[in-house]
Amino acid sequence: MRKDVYNEVQRQMSNDIKVNCAEVGRRFSCDPRTVKRYVDGASLNRTAHKKSSILDNYKEIVMDKIDNFGATARATYYFIKKRGYEGGYNTVKRFAKNHKQEQIKKATVRFETFPGLQAQVDWKEKFKLISKNGEIFEVNIFLYVLGYSRGKYIEITLDKKQDTLFRCMTNAFQCTDGIPQEIWFDNMTTVVDRPNTQSGNVKINIKMQHYAKDLGFSVNVCKAYRPQTKGKVEALAKLMDRLVVFNNEFEDIDELVQIVREFNYDINNEVCQSTGKTPNFLHNIEKEHLKRLPSDDIIETYVNLTVQRKVSKESMITYNQNKYSVPVKYIGETVNITPYAGTLKVYFHNEQIASHLISNKYLNYQEDHLAQIYKSDVYKYRTDDEIEAFTRQHLADLDLLLGGSNL
Repeated sequence: MRKDVYNEVQRQMSNDIKVNCAEVGRRFSCDPRTVKRYVDGASLNRTAHKKSSILDNYKEIVMDKIDNFGATARATYYFIKKRGYEGGYNTVKRFAKNHKQEQIKKATVRFETFPGLQAQVDWKEKFKLISKNGEIFEVNIFLYVLGYSRGKYIEITLDKKQDTLFRCMTNAFQCTDGIPQEIWFDNMTTVVDRPNTQSGNVKINIKMQHYAKDLGFSVNVCKAYRPQTKGKVEALAKLMDRLVVFNNEFEDIDELVQIVREFNYDINNEVCQSTGKTPNFLHNIEKEHLKRLPSDDIIETYVNLTVQRKVSKESMITYNQNKYSVPVKYIGETVNITPYAGTLKVYFHNEQIASHLISNKYLNYQEDHLAQIYKSDVYKYRTDDEIEAFTRQHLADLDLLLGGSNL
């Protein structure tokens, strides 16, 4: 028995979706006749016709008002009473309660996905952490998790704009070595113009449609009463509470970014309760089933944004959670960063002061910048030849230590 196919059929039928046997067969690499058997078998188990009720002629109205507009049972009762309903309030209340419980019960049918099929996206919003200096940082944390391996990507952001969402998703694809077939979201305004309700009238906004098409995934949006549709990313959101132990342990946003980066590494190497294996272990299987990213030219139409960064005391700026060097004379200054064609260009007062290839390494130095750093600090009494030799050796050591990418 193909439990994955069976569960997918059950999920679609419970959501009142007409099952396309050929499409499900294609997605799950099985014969469409197998899918049809599960569809036919599920249809035999449907409940018998229920007895008529005084509410029958008004049930569609009740479900519409509750599901699509969040109306209470009492408000709905008064609404249908004016339209001819002759029953009591308790009948409406009981029906509304049973309807909600039925929807939630449908949502809790657990199903696993095969490698490369699905990912889930969400935000941990307005998360507050306190620095060593008592400064309160209110940040958002972008959350991304692959359905099969539970491979995770998290990133701190200062806003939840659509451009920020696209950048974070692109970073997630790069970090996890590819793009799944479908991605699930809740009804966030950066994804939909009209929320997904029980009637299924969701409207994906046009820019998200273009982004999804260009990168090669389909957009799925959760319906009301479907909390388990994104259960994996909801579980990831709860993990973020572990970050509170870092209160009073960091100085600035750069240190906080590094803390989150290390935390992301840790949780991808912890055994997952539901799979019994680490996300990194299963990701070695799943990444072979993910789609490759499109060309940089396509990606940059969505993420080619100039951002400002303050140069740290180490003469570094942070971009996509990685650090890049600039000349030491700009320490403490605010510079503009523009990614273009796989290159990160750094400007100060419209003058280009540095250029780096965008990489997955955490530390990215140019040789002359690193030499300046050494010369201005502990090696200021060494000769230029000594500093040059040490700089080259240190860069070679960094390449060995930090080369490559990991979840």
